[in-house]
Amino acid sequence: MKDKIVMSGMQFFGYHGVYAEENKLGQRFKVDLELYLPLQPAGQSDELKDTVNYGEVYETVRGLVEERTFQLIETVAEQIAVQVLECYSMVEEVIVRVHKPNPPFKVFFDGVTIEIHRKRA
Repeated sequence: MKDKIVMSGMQFFGYHGVYAEENKLGQRFKVDLELYLPLQPAGQSDELKDTVNYGEVYETVRGLVEERTFQLIETVAEQIAVQVLECYSMVEEVIVRVHKPNPPFKVFFDGVTIEIHRKRA
């Protein structure tokens, strides 16, 4: 069994999309992360240094979603995965879900979600 930290339902306002209106008006995005790392050391020591500070991870994700612009949410998800694996060496694997609840066209569903799974090389 693998240990993990799950960060679910993070909400951000970003300017990602293929259409000019999306880049101009922006929209809300939801992000979920699953960070796979050994949590036993932190559980035994009760020390933040033995785990990943999820407040810092949140800020990393916020910066990517709110301060950068991409055409595809696939790219948003990929950039989040790359940054998490580069910045947090304890994380062995990450699953990233980026949900776009209001695509800019007539749809009758709850949006679209991209999910990627990346492992440390």
